[in-house]
Amino acid sequence: MARDAPSIDAYGDGGFRLSGERREGSVLIVADEPRSWPVARLEELTLAALQPVLAAGRAEVEVLVLGVGARNALPPREVRDGLARAGIGFEFLDTPAAAKLYNLLTAEGRRVAAALIAI
Repeated sequence: MARDAPSIDAYGDGGFRLSGERREGSVLIVADEPRSWPVARLEELTLAALQPVLAAGRAEVEVLVLGVGARNALPPREVRDGLARAGIGFEFLDTPAAAKLYNLLTAEGRRVAAALIAI
């Protein structure tokens, strides 16, 4: 199956440029489909906010890249435990590093999802 994952071309000023198109606010990319994501700060991150990732499951997502904002910080325990129970691997980094990792993993053809808090 051919992949059509969006590339993260730029980030900052409260949004992202995905495959040349500007998107305001935080973004969630699951199954190569970007969507607006209502999480603006790490403190707002809940397992419910990641429901599309959990619903896609391991068949669609081998790893979730979490961009937690301008500085790296530990996601809430509820989120870490819930992803572990679902068998979905995850990496959490500051949003710029997460955007770079997402691009690298998709270029390798990995089944990756991204949850990126805008900076």
